Amino acid sequence: MASPIRRAKTSFAAGELAPELLGRGDLRVWENGARRLRNVFLQPTGGVTRRPGLRFVAELPGPARLVAFEHGAGETWLLALTAGALSVFRGDDRIAEVAAPWTAAMLPQMAFTQNADSLLLLHPAMPPQRVARDDGGAWTIAPFAFAREPFHRFAPAGVTLAPSATTGTIALTASAPVFLAGHAGARFRLGGGKVLVTGVASATSATAVVEEALAAAAPTAEWDEAAFSAARGWPVSACFHQDRLVLGGSRDLPNRLWMSRTGAPADFDLGGGLDDEAIAFGLVSDQANAIRAVFSGRHLQVFTSGAEWMVSGEPLTPASIQLHRQTRVGSPTDRQVPPVDVDGATIFVARGGRGVCEFAYTEVADSYQANDLALLARHLVEAPAAMCYDPALRLLHLAMADGALGTLTLFRAEQVTAWTRQETDGAFRALAEVDGTVWAVVERHGGGRFFLERFDATLGLDAAVAAEAAAPQAVWSGLAHLEGRTVGVLADGSVRAPAPVLDGAVTLDPPARAVQLGLPFRHLVEPLPPDVLAPGGAARTGPVRLVSATFRLLGTAALAVDLGRGPQPVPFRRLDTPVLDAPPAPFTGDVTLRGLGWRRDSLAPLWRVEGDAPLPLTLLSVTTETRTND
Repeated sequence: MASPIRRAKTSFAAGELAPELLGRGDLRVWENGARRLRNVFLQPTGGVTRRPGLRFVAELPGPARLVAFEHGAGETWLLALTAGALSVFRGDDRIAEVAAPWTAAMLPQMAFTQNADSLLLLHPAMPPQRVARDDGGAWTIAPFAFAREPFHRFAPAGVTLAPSATTGTIALTASAPVFLAGHAGARFRLGGGKVLVTGVASATSATAVVEEALAAAAPTAEWDEAAFSAARGWPVSACFHQDRLVLGGSRDLPNRLWMSRTGAPADFDLGGGLDDEAIAFGLVSDQANAIRAVFSGRHLQVFTSGAEWMVSGEPLTPASIQLHRQTRVGSPTDRQVPPVDVDGATIFVARGGRGVCEFAYTEVADSYQANDLALLARHLVEAPAAMCYDPALRLLHLAMADGALGTLTLFRAEQVTAWTRQETDGAFRALAEVDGTVWAVVERHGGGRFFLERFDATLGLDAAVAAEAAAPQAVWSGLAHLEGRTVGVLADGSVRAPAPVLDGAVTLDPPARAVQLGLPFRHLVEPLPPDVLAPGGAARTGPVRLVSATFRLLGTAALAVDLGRGPQPVPFRRLDTPVLDAPPAPFTGDVTLRGLGWRRDSLAPLWRVEGDAPLPLTLLSVTTETRTND
């Protein structure tokens, strides 16, 4: 029998690794990786912590998108977009609800951008909407008013339009099919004059009102129409860059960019090409490039269905602007997942739905590169539908199509790129970060009910409520959203048996002064298979026995460890907690457990930390002592 082998796992900073890497013990990430990390957050220093619980805030009428909105005065709100409505939350309070023009089917493709005290919401089938809050605190939604809108020639060059008069209400006659039903309400420009179409009689005939006098009542080929309309579609994406409003793509012009006049976000008239005037151009390349997002970073970044582009120019003017394709990854076309900035790099979701890329500028190459951050944990990334970044904890969260939450600890300075997976009794559907708080829309109860919840470091349960009373009480209400469910109970700091919710309340025996009530979730920390060598450095072929495992903990109130016989609670207690019935005090230090039995399955882990106790847990390192028998 070989002498004992001691190995210390001091970091989990490589995160959960894909099953395809189980045979790659030669990789550097193997030493700091794990086989499964569920419902835990990775710290940049290498430890793992049981994730916070989710506090229940409100029930929403259906699917939703979440948008963070910051007023120019430094005040922040959370906006929840649902079918036909906009709900405004300040903290945990819903302070306003406004009727809105979008439908539930439009929500996945909604895009947004903010400037000063107004927010623009966009969808290719809806005129851009401006959300604003006035000084009196009233919230409004209204179509964005173009001071001078952009125009484009959609029809072939030879097609003419003939106005019946130069002023007043006129008829427009086209030499070929031009008009669509959606042109009602759209502007046409004939020569130097503009008309507003009021009705469409046929593909070649329409009525209009002259807004700017026309040169002559004669057929002319010098005409164009509004770039955006119900007939041609509305902008897909937008951002503010160098004091210009940038609009990216539309339904009928998917690869075109429009930039407003400098300092005038509503003015898109090209004028004479002066430095401060509006700019418009299309992305021309050897592949389809439907614009999916525009982002203001070091340069104006354009994310399309097939590639990523850089628009440069200091400053951007009609004469100085330059366009360069950088990478060929592409972004999703079936949903909008706005890119986010992390330490100067732009994180975006790859078109195939299995990649999360870091679009970063390199000084040496004077170009951008798109590194796939999900390369080693591809199994955790499945068609992300929402994304947000928590800068305080350096955590990037992505809500996946299967309802799980992929969490990436991203610390570029320390080269930490580590994934974990968060699961709940339901499905994560939407995310937003507001002032350091991460909010989520969670679909629960088998589907059809949508809750607005937020991560709360003081809670250990999901969809949870917390309450206190001056004196112990047995009945605790406020659980109508969990009616008929059996909930986890943390009473006066101690874990109690689960309790059923009846008439929106639970009954506890004995009574308690402070409670947390909600849905339990299970954390899991499972290491990679043991990489143990036989004497002489040969690969191990015989069984292995775990002699002992030492777990170094920080501020941990509950620990359950599986050494081969299922999770067993570890009975540690601090010396300064003499009362046996007192709630467990957070423990910091080492816990050593003895292992039993030989293991022949080379893929089976030597240990596993697993449990659902709604109490804090932080695991810093694990030291194992093993023996082999070849």
